[in-house]
Amino acid sequence: MNETSFAQYNLREELLLALNQKGFTTPTPVQEQVLSLDRFDQDLIVRAKTGSGKTLAFLLPLLQEIEPSTSWPRILVLSPTRELAQQTAKEAEWISRHLDISVATLVGGLDMSAQVRSLRAGAAIVVGTPGRTLDHINRSSLRTEGITSVILDEGDHMLDMGFREELEGILDSLPNRSRTWLFSATMPEEVKALSRKYLAHPTFLSLVEEGEQHGDISHKAYLVPFRRKMEGLVNVLLWERPKRGLIFCHTRLETMSVAGRLAEEGFNAGALHGEMTQRERNAVLTSFKNGAIPLLVATNVAARGLDVEGVSHVIQIGLPDDRDTFVHRSGRTGRAGHEGLNILLLSPQEAGKFKYMFGSAKVDIEWNNVPDVQAINRAQRETAEEKLLTMKEAGENEEYLRWAEDLLTRAAPKDLVARLLYALTSNRSAGYNLSGELERELRRKSRIPAEKERTPTGRGLKGGRQKGTMLRFSKGLSDGWDVGKVLHSVCSCLEVDRSEVGAIRMKDDHVLVELLPFALSRFEANSRALERCGLIEAGKGKEALAPSFAAKPAKGRDKGYYNDRQGKPGRRDRR
Repeated sequence: MNETSFAQYNLREELLLALNQKGFTTPTPVQEQVLSLDRFDQDLIVRAKTGSGKTLAFLLPLLQEIEPSTSWPRILVLSPTRELAQQTAKEAEWISRHLDISVATLVGGLDMSAQVRSLRAGAAIVVGTPGRTLDHINRSSLRTEGITSVILDEGDHMLDMGFREELEGILDSLPNRSRTWLFSATMPEEVKALSRKYLAHPTFLSLVEEGEQHGDISHKAYLVPFRRKMEGLVNVLLWERPKRGLIFCHTRLETMSVAGRLAEEGFNAGALHGEMTQRERNAVLTSFKNGAIPLLVATNVAARGLDVEGVSHVIQIGLPDDRDTFVHRSGRTGRAGHEGLNILLLSPQEAGKFKYMFGSAKVDIEWNNVPDVQAINRAQRETAEEKLLTMKEAGENEEYLRWAEDLLTRAAPKDLVARLLYALTSNRSAGYNLSGELERELRRKSRIPAEKERTPTGRGLKGGRQKGTMLRFSKGLSDGWDVGKVLHSVCSCLEVDRSEVGAIRMKDDHVLVELLPFALSRFEANSRALERCGLIEAGKGKEALAPSFAAKPAKGRDKGYYNDRQGKPGRRDRR
């Protein structure tokens, strides 16, 4: 069977020349499907996996029709994050280099005036995040009358991050929009609702079957003791030895804590979260991409749209919020035809909930107990031996050979090799003995009757939802707290599973948190734990137990709302 080539699609010479210069001759499946359409002047929905070549799939047909030397905005591409927008803009720049058109990038965290100047200089393609793009429209610095084509890239992630109002504001402000193309890996109801409102009789292309497992990604789950996730992570890293790994956490605080702990353990790791400046984010991403930092610890929001070649491992700490989160995270590896490994670190309790959550999904997962110290020691020895035996340059260098001969006159060969092996391994943790604690947790879990075991919904399989107690804590939205940050702080400071926390309602000056009986007992025994993490002002822990707040579980929705029945916050972090 003959391979399809870009030349078969009668692309203009300028595009074919740019593709050839990059060494691109064969389209990916998503590019092939889009380019094979009979017409491009229609609304389009494309469901495709991350890393499938979506950017060229929408740029090539749109640039096929554009007039060279166009100096006003004609194509608008909206991306969920700054990183993805910048990556898309770079791709647009090289594919359009021979058409004599410019690309403007509109993202937060960078100088607004510089972006205004790039728009005034003339840009046919505008790539931006929803918030910053709408800012430019409202300031009249982005001319919208000439924009005929709109691309919503990773539409599910944009909506998941809370950008619906911004997207609607942008789409409503484009009077001459003639086609809207939506690219999304998943199709939740919110994406379908947006498409029904703004897309007219769209053509639908799907390269993803419901529940399909990514063929280039294998999945492992390691069981770790509930309160020893960090030690479990160290053990797994020592065992798996990822060349380039992306580690997912739930909150900014957890991200910084994990990255700091890894540094203490001898790993070279960086952190990526939504409160970093653009300069800090760019510096960390550059170091990760060039291999200077082999491990990157990130939140979901910070890593949306992150496309880094060569990510060998994705590690998810704790239970994912939902299936879409699991799929999005794991899709950061196994890209562009390369194999990747997705790893879950779960406590025995979380493992049961995960299996319940993914009961109908077509995902094959290999289950293992966290590696013990003996296995890790063997892995470290293999690593050290591999380093010694593969360092050909040193063995062929005359200077090093003379140095070795000199040392051999002063020490026995066996002693020298032993010292060298020690030097290669002494800066790295030897791992932790977790097997005994894990076995105890597994035995405890096995004694829980099935009908009483709680599921991710916060209900017993045969019983109703446990009743909790609503407490008031003194930090709120105005203090920089959000649902995820509150949930992580409560769980980590009280040393309870997230299933022990019910509803969370965010207010500007406080937060209402529903604690289930076990979590409540932990709080009553040590209320100062939440004072230390900053959720409660010093000396005011007992005030949270005031009768006016020890009431029924919260009902309805507010500025921020977490409900264990849904497993995710109602308010999305927009960072």
